[in-house]
Amino acid sequence: MTLTCKTQHPPEKLGVQLQFCFFKDGYTLGLGWNNSAELQITAVRTEDSGSYWCEAQTAETKVIRSRNIQIQVKRIPVYNVSLETQPPGGHVMEGEKLVLVCLVPGGTGDITFLWYKGALGLNLESKTQRSLKAKFEIPMVRESDAEKYYCAADNGFGPSLSGLVSITVRIPVSRPVLTLRAPGAQKVVGDVIELHCEAWRGSPPILYQFYHENVTMGNSSAPFGGGVSFNFSLTAEHFGNYFCEAKNGLGAQCSEVVTLNITVPTEDRKNLTSAIFQGLPGILVLTAMVLLFFCWLKRKIGKNSARDTCRSSSSPVPQGSTYVNSTVTEQLQSIYENVNVVSGDEVYSLVYYMQQEQQLAENP
Repeated sequence: MTLTCKTQHPPEKLGVQLQFCFFKDGYTLGLGWNNSAELQITAVRTEDSGSYWCEAQTAETKVIRSRNIQIQVKRIPVYNVSLETQPPGGHVMEGEKLVLVCLVPGGTGDITFLWYKGALGLNLESKTQRSLKAKFEIPMVRESDAEKYYCAADNGFGPSLSGLVSITVRIPVSRPVLTLRAPGAQKVVGDVIELHCEAWRGSPPILYQFYHENVTMGNSSAPFGGGVSFNFSLTAEHFGNYFCEAKNGLGAQCSEVVTLNITVPTEDRKNLTSAIFQGLPGILVLTAMVLLFFCWLKRKIGKNSARDTCRSSSSPVPQGSTYVNSTVTEQLQSIYENVNVVSGDEVYSLVYYMQQEQQLAENP
């Protein structure tokens, strides 16, 4: 606002230098008496309302006073209040700082800013300042800070409200827990095993991955959080260590290792033993045939080498097979022996080959 003090001089007084002074409600404004006929008030406030006048004088004349002017300063109401977030978009990591900026494009005077949480309007803070924007900070965001927020601005004409802004607190996944579930206390081949993996904290969606001995078995997603399960039919190859992994784009966490032990039923063990013994006779027959062939070949070579000298004096060469309960076991040399121990009525046969040394005759 610019105040100007104008005077009308007689023609013979045009070259006279005047001094000016401005007043408001009886108080001197500015620098007091000076040569400037103008006074500028750079930022008018409501308290600048009042009665104004000016005075002019020369060294030879008395003071000349202007008429009073009433000036009423009116405020411009705030309008178009808005709420902005830092970081933008309203997505913030747990533990980070959140800044809520309340601003207005226009409005005069001191403005009171207020921040509210939730649709019911829990007042968080209020600030009064001569500015078109103000900030409210949450130094470390927690999960409970995920809510809708709004702000209000008031410069004496009543509060003006912003729209609701949703704040999403993004939480990294916690370490998941892997649970192994089976129909009974013992895990038996053929059972359907359920692997359940769940991270108790973490922003959805969460992707779970299941591993057996560091080999991926499968994966599943939880769009709204919580845990997932993975089922499979148990075989003998499934024994060993299992773990799962959870991730939601904010990091990954692995569970502790869970060991799966498998119980083989007694009937299955008997069937396995029977299958071994059913194949054992064929193995023994084949072994005996091979041994008899080598014995025959050795005897033939020995006879050809001693045909002229040992024809009449050579002793017969007994050969054959005997069992473990034979009375001449102390003379036997083991050729084949099955060392597996089996309980029950099954008996393994031990096959031996015996041969006496040939004796040379002293005389033909």
